Amino acid sequence: MYETDFWQLIDETRDAAEGDPDEQAEALVDRLAQLTPDDVVDFARLFEARFQRAYRYDLWGAAYLMLDGASEDTFDFFRCWLIGQGREVFEGALHQPDDLAELLPDFDEEEDGDAEDLGYAADEAHEQLTGLPLPDLGTSQPRRPEGDSFDFEDAEQMAKRFPRLWELYGG
Repeated sequence: MYETDFWQLIDETRDAAEGDPDEQAEALVDRLAQLTPDDVVDFARLFEARFQRAYRYDLWGAAYLMLDGASEDTFDFFRCWLIGQGREVFEGALHQPDDLAELLPDFDEEEDGDAEDLGYAADEAHEQLTGLPLPDLGTSQPRRPEGDSFDFEDAEQMAKRFPRLWELYGG
């Protein structure tokens, strides 16, 4: 599976689910279950690589603002959700997390930002296809996020780092 195929599956399932993350996860499992087990493993590797790329303090700070707080688990679910928003939003957020203010103009902290089940879609599809769990991908999350840590509770620092997100979600 190529990266373009990966993002096409993400986009098609998000569109089919009309943006609902739970329905997107179900649609993704259904679509992946139509592929070969090797393709599902490839998808899982591509998903995991993006999940790891997003393990950054600056992106965690943005999630913290948008969600009015973000524990480590909440940030994991946010990263899954961010991948589910598609390549443009995902890459834009990695380039400049404050750009999420424009990339996600209709963000609703009550409805958005949590897509835990997307992270398990490949596991479920592989088990449906083979009756076996997804093989170990040989990856593990780094011990700490990339970049310099900072205090998410420091309003002045958050407003400086994320001026557009701060305007929408801060204070």
